[in-house]
Amino acid sequence: MKHKIFKKITILGFFLILVLAACGGAGSANSSPSAVVESYINALDGKDGTIRSTLSCAEWEESALMEVDSFLAYEVSVEGLSCKEIGVDGVYTLVNCQGKVNVSYNGEEQPFYDLSIRNYQVIDQNGEFLVCGYQ
Repeated sequence: MKHKIFKKITILGFFLILVLAACGGAGSANSSPSAVVESYINALDGKDGTIRSTLSCAEWEESALMEVDSFLAYEVSVEGLSCKEIGVDGVYTLVNCQGKVNVSYNGEEQPFYDLSIRNYQVIDQNGEFLVCGYQ
């Protein structure tokens, strides 16, 4: 009797894990064009080239990694980040963000650039949103 109950609980647990795993993508970084751009920008803060590479289309990947490399000597912080879709340009969804990127060198923090000056180009490749540059 105990063996049957244990077996049922194990099977139920297995199915629960499968259901949770299937739902795991719903809140991922690639869930919308604006979410992917926010994750892409936030990767500057951690100087995470892997995340930037993963969130970039193949044509933009090298540029995304060079951008991270250019910040290696600085402490980077992203302040007040908020992104929204503003339109479409051909195959790209355009995303504009508010906020700024600050850099600090030798303990002196300075604003580096205002994020609102760029419109990020996001492409949908097989249901996955990827940053493919900016205007």
